[in-house]
Amino acid sequence: MRAVDIIIKKRDKGELTSDEIIFFVRGFTNGDIPDYQASAFAMAVTLNGMTPFETADFTLAMARSGQVLDLSKIVDVAVDKHSSGGVGDKTTLAVLPMVAACGLPVGKMSGRGLGFSGGTLDKLESIPGYRVDLTTEEFKQQLKEVGLVLTGQSLDLAPADGKMYALRDVTGTVSSMPLIASSIMCKKIAAGAQAILLDVKTGLGAFMQTLDEARKLAELMVDIGRLAGRQTVALLSNMNQPLGHAVGNALEVVEAIETLHGGGPADFREHCLYVSAHMLLLGKRAKDLDEGRSMAERSIADGLAFEKFRVLVQAQGGDVSFVDNPDKFPKAKLVDVVKAPRSGFISQVHARSVGEASVALGAGRAKKGDPVDHAVGFVIHHKVGDQVEEGQPLFTIHANDAEKSAEARVSALKAHVFSDSPVSVLPLFYN
Repeated sequence: MRAVDIIIKKRDKGELTSDEIIFFVRGFTNGDIPDYQASAFAMAVTLNGMTPFETADFTLAMARSGQVLDLSKIVDVAVDKHSSGGVGDKTTLAVLPMVAACGLPVGKMSGRGLGFSGGTLDKLESIPGYRVDLTTEEFKQQLKEVGLVLTGQSLDLAPADGKMYALRDVTGTVSSMPLIASSIMCKKIAAGAQAILLDVKTGLGAFMQTLDEARKLAELMVDIGRLAGRQTVALLSNMNQPLGHAVGNALEVVEAIETLHGGGPADFREHCLYVSAHMLLLGKRAKDLDEGRSMAERSIADGLAFEKFRVLVQAQGGDVSFVDNPDKFPKAKLVDVVKAPRSGFISQVHARSVGEASVALGAGRAKKGDPVDHAVGFVIHHKVGDQVEEGQPLFTIHANDAEKSAEARVSALKAHVFSDSPVSVLPLFYN
């Protein structure tokens, strides 16, 4: 077999065999197949797709490119949670401590930003000292002792995906449904959680822009999970506007901390409670969603969720004083409050445009290996459906470069669309 023949076959819309997929993934993992051929393969898949069987085979090959954990000897049940990517989506930072505080162990390996979507690891690294490079043994030990782990992908777990993930971000192949599904699910399978909660985003600020696409992705991932013997549930959530107010790494961590203290934006708080309820039901800690929600609310009210976040940060080497005093987080040199140019009702806050503008400020990567500026980003003050008066603060830019700030101002203003008549509030989730 030759890698080039497999690329050509996929380029010409052929269906790859299990053996061909295993050969390609194995060769890419051990370095026999170089980045440029893997990039060509990813582009062929992006253009021509994969059948459900190819996608399942590709996912399992990626998972088996390294160690596959068995957590059943460590905890009775571990639940993992994943978001398919969004703008302002700092849900993991609040939800994991909430459910862990309710006695449900959570072991999660997160990724970095992809395209216009912020990455959980980039956010966590705004906390000085926080380790996102735990070894597999450290992952298992911390899960057993603390009941909560939030780290990057271990080098010995799905290493093929770690390499492919970095390439996709800079080769225009982020939005491929088979690549998204396989990337998400191979990590979930390799990390060993017995139950998986998937938060599949749809809308202007998601990789799946239509509800139909998102539903197909959700169904594909649920099928993959079941084939791998994992209990898997998918939720469909709205990503037409940024989630919460903050978009940018340190800004989002601070907003998550505020939420764990009982504050935070209403839409973000509700999103977290809904996801937590589903996780607690999936993990057999709640008998129904109402009980799960009550448990999650109680974890915030009694301070246990915030305390669990502190324990997590401390366990992974982070400076807890930043969590206790969020004013210590890095601040941008230029803070520009942009006012509404007119009165009216907000009919759109284009999530993707805001996400792309945030990346341009330095909150994300334009190319592989770019540094991330943890201080920059936006605070979006209003939601679709809000009535705004001319001159009211519309959004705030946090920047470290005047030219980038000016460009971001233009982009974020264009992202806000006004209506003279009332506009309906956007739903958070879809049935």
